[in-house]
Amino acid sequence: MLRSIPRNRILVGLGCLLVFCGILYIHHEPSISSICLCQDNGDWKIGELKMQTGVKYAQPSRKIGRTDVNSVTNWNAPLVWEGTFDPVVIDAIYKRMDPRVAVVLFAVGKYTRFLKGFLESAEKHFLVDFRVTYYIFTDNKGDVPPIELGEGRNISVITVPSAKRWQEVVLGRMKWATIAIDKQIRNEADYLYMMDIDSVFHNRVGAESFSQLSAVLHRGYMNNKRADFPYERRPKSKAFIPADEGDYYYTAAVWCGYLEDMYKLVKYCYTQSEEDAKNNIEAVWQEESHLNRYLLYNKPTKVLSAEYLWSDYDPIPADVRVVRISQLIKNYEEVRPNGGH
Repeated sequence: MLRSIPRNRILVGLGCLLVFCGILYIHHEPSISSICLCQDNGDWKIGELKMQTGVKYAQPSRKIGRTDVNSVTNWNAPLVWEGTFDPVVIDAIYKRMDPRVAVVLFAVGKYTRFLKGFLESAEKHFLVDFRVTYYIFTDNKGDVPPIELGEGRNISVITVPSAKRWQEVVLGRMKWATIAIDKQIRNEADYLYMMDIDSVFHNRVGAESFSQLSAVLHRGYMNNKRADFPYERRPKSKAFIPADEGDYYYTAAVWCGYLEDMYKLVKYCYTQSEEDAKNNIEAVWQEESHLNRYLLYNKPTKVLSAEYLWSDYDPIPADVRVVRISQLIKNYEEVRPNGGH
């Protein structure tokens, strides 16, 4: 068939087709104003571990170190304790990377009373000289106190509904954090911490906590056998973990990671809790139970020791040389919406 068509007609036809495609391309090409030249959202990653010349610090040793605690997991992730890192070196490396850090805090009902102590102590000890925004989720914006913040530090207040049960606050924070990350935080941060507001900082919490996904050992179970962990043991729950499985028991009061990895985990806890609700079951420790199941099968890239969340209720053992954050003593019946039950 093609042999009967003159070659010049074929060439003319192809030329017309190319011109037509070019017109379509020009017509649909995005305008300059629609092209984003800024850093892609969620694109920040820990890069090359570079530092400037002239930094003075103690020479590292291949022999001297902590011998009273384990400093590496069996999947070869760091387990961070005082004495396993040099803060001078850590700061010299990570401040050059300049991440935008988000801290998600829920202060609902009477828990707004803890805002001042948390924020003032954080400004002294938490990622000093890094860019940090505290995202405060509250049902009473008027209770957010004025705080003197360092350069590059900000507060963003997000209004959420009140709750009738403390369990609703715990489960609700996964829902509202998921929504806020989607709508706002994703455009403003690279790295995210989930933290409980009823705590204060006593010592440095710095870039040694950075990794793709970092979890904190729960102080109450760091010496227990896996069979004694308070995992969800009912198979009906999405948080179920069999009695013969488990690595560590992690607290849901402090955890952190790359924004997109944290979003994935926060959303997981929310959706799994919703699935449980459809089946008329609530995990024994709400989102903490779902968090522990996720981290059992999706290992954290760094584990932080219980230094990163101790409690004023408990005596401090010899292997915890530094308490960095501590949960405050409080009357749960008085501060929780349903009297702590």
